[in-house]
Amino acid sequence: MSESYKPIIWRDDTLFLLDQRQLPHIETFVTVTDLAQTAKAITDMVVRGAPCIGFTAIFGMALWVRGQVSLTLEACRIAASELIAARPTAVNLSFEVHRCLALMERHLALGEGPRELYDRLVAFGNLQIDESHSKNTTMAQIGFAELERSFGKRPWRLMTHCNTGFLACGSLGTALGVISYAHQKGRIEYVLADETRPYLQGTRLTAFELSKERIPYYLVGEGAASYLLSRGMVDAIFVGADRIAANGDTANKVGTATLAIVAKTYNVPFYVVAPVSSFDTTIPDGTHIEIELRSETELTEYKGQLMAPAGARAINPSFDVTDHRFITGIICEKGLINPAVAGNLLKVVNP
Repeated sequence: MSESYKPIIWRDDTLFLLDQRQLPHIETFVTVTDLAQTAKAITDMVVRGAPCIGFTAIFGMALWVRGQVSLTLEACRIAASELIAARPTAVNLSFEVHRCLALMERHLALGEGPRELYDRLVAFGNLQIDESHSKNTTMAQIGFAELERSFGKRPWRLMTHCNTGFLACGSLGTALGVISYAHQKGRIEYVLADETRPYLQGTRLTAFELSKERIPYYLVGEGAASYLLSRGMVDAIFVGADRIAANGDTANKVGTATLAIVAKTYNVPFYVVAPVSSFDTTIPDGTHIEIELRSETELTEYKGQLMAPAGARAINPSFDVTDHRFITGIICEKGLINPAVAGNLLKVVNP
């Protein structure tokens, strides 16, 4: 992947984030040099996608450490809390920040100072991005094998929601990684990309990535799933995840749950593709997942122009929770999980 399309670049002690708010027409980077800028970039969706949010947070912690003359564990915890609060639903954010805290606690106990911890955190961030490519390749191969088992060697017609490619993952994508891998094998007839309102991640970002990879695709309206699935236009659906509970209930971009229910109605396989870092086995089910409510203006305005009547109110959840009963399989780097089988997820993730 050319550097210009990497969503996260670490260079010369500075974090550069591809501004995903400006895509697909403008490709520009936001420069991030401290913790507050990192949190703001996450909150404002300069960077998005659960894996990339987590990687960004690691480098944000490194930038914070670099600015410290001395360190205490309590100060580290306060900085970590500021980052975790930037977006509450995606578990990768807190997962990576807590791993940073564990690393810092170990090495503070050994007497290391800010310089040493800064170097360790930067190395840790780079390692996580490198390892994600390997993990996502494994997931893509698992998804490909599942498609081949179900539909043979003919070209496949796949559908996806939101954006789960390199823009969201920093390397090969999760759900979109399966599609990219299948395209490389010559097995994609076309992809149907949900526009994904109100932030239009499908229209702006997934279409951007599919275009870059020359994968045949159509954009489809947010409410078009019943029409498409009832006419046999979709073989299978692949989506990502921001948090997966112990029973397989999955939080993902709002609209995912609706799509899964429609898929179940028309017997279309529905797969979630996510790394183990997106699993939260400390919560029993999806009712324990905090859902981020975003600004009303994302619904009532578009780029500062009022689209609704003046004074219109809006409810704008960024995510919803898909009941595990509507999920055919969850694909992670450790294998394919059937979430309908009680305890199956924990056996795979925490054997």
